[in-house]
Amino acid sequence: MQTYLRGRDFITEQEWTMDELETVLDVAFELKRQRSMGIPHPVLRDKVLAMLFFFTSTRTRVSFEAGMAQLGGHAQFIDSETTQISHGDTAKEIGEIVGRYCDGIAIRQCDWDFGNKYIREVAEASRVPVLNMQCDVYHPFQILADWMTIVEKFGRDLRGKTINVSWAYASSYQKPISVPQSLILLMTRLGMNVRLTHPPEYKLMPDILGQAEENARRSRGSFEILHDFDEGFKGADIVYPKSWGALLTTTDNAESAAIGRKYTDWITDSHRMSLAQEHAVYMHCLPADRNIEVTDEVIEGPQSIVYDEAENRLHMQKAVMALTMN
Repeated sequence: MQTYLRGRDFITEQEWTMDELETVLDVAFELKRQRSMGIPHPVLRDKVLAMLFFFTSTRTRVSFEAGMAQLGGHAQFIDSETTQISHGDTAKEIGEIVGRYCDGIAIRQCDWDFGNKYIREVAEASRVPVLNMQCDVYHPFQILADWMTIVEKFGRDLRGKTINVSWAYASSYQKPISVPQSLILLMTRLGMNVRLTHPPEYKLMPDILGQAEENARRSRGSFEILHDFDEGFKGADIVYPKSWGALLTTTDNAESAAIGRKYTDWITDSHRMSLAQEHAVYMHCLPADRNIEVTDEVIEGPQSIVYDEAENRLHMQKAVMALTMN
């Protein structure tokens, strides 16, 4: 267990060692056990987390607010549109000033080619930890929750297990690419066989792909890219199909929608699940476009673990806050 994480920013899990991430996992399991037994754990009593949102949220906002309350502290909801952030407060000013008022700053800023840069600029100016609640490049807390959930189902040693991180069709907005990017970065560090399956237009950032390849080499796992939806499911232990935008192909929403309509058959249904291992689990970060990305039969079926996955956001976030803000 690592004991020197106080004050650390958490912007991407890729910047933390596996020993550090294993410590987070250990703490998350302990906090989950304590909560299940009604054991109080107010380790952040009198601490304040500033939560700055540029994008709407359900699970992220509720889980961070609940987590801080369960840790004995307070979470401050800050909407970018109803504060001076929308009228001139700079990232440096947020870091300098909010970092003096509060004990941690959590930010959700997903604007393409801006969000991660903004979070890092705040972190550079802040004297307290900055936590990435999602940006245009990474979604680290979601992926920690995914990891915890997979460990609960398959055990700690995931070497040799196959996960299919796949694009899926959705008719809504151009969703960020941060979930698949963070997924392939962490899962390749665990010695897993990682498949990235997507239509040619829905590629991810080359630098992220390069890091995933290097992670797989170091962990003696594997990383491959496929462009056939059904092929990605075959023999997989874990399937994680979700929509993301064609942001590296076009930033025009109308053009992106037209591209997406070519792949409306990329939906997870019982037939696709039958291609995976019999014990395979279905995962999604939610919200899913039901009966477009995934059928109700699958997402509400016995192979779906999406609600366990959503719950584990709470426990993993509490672990990182307890370790960095204490």
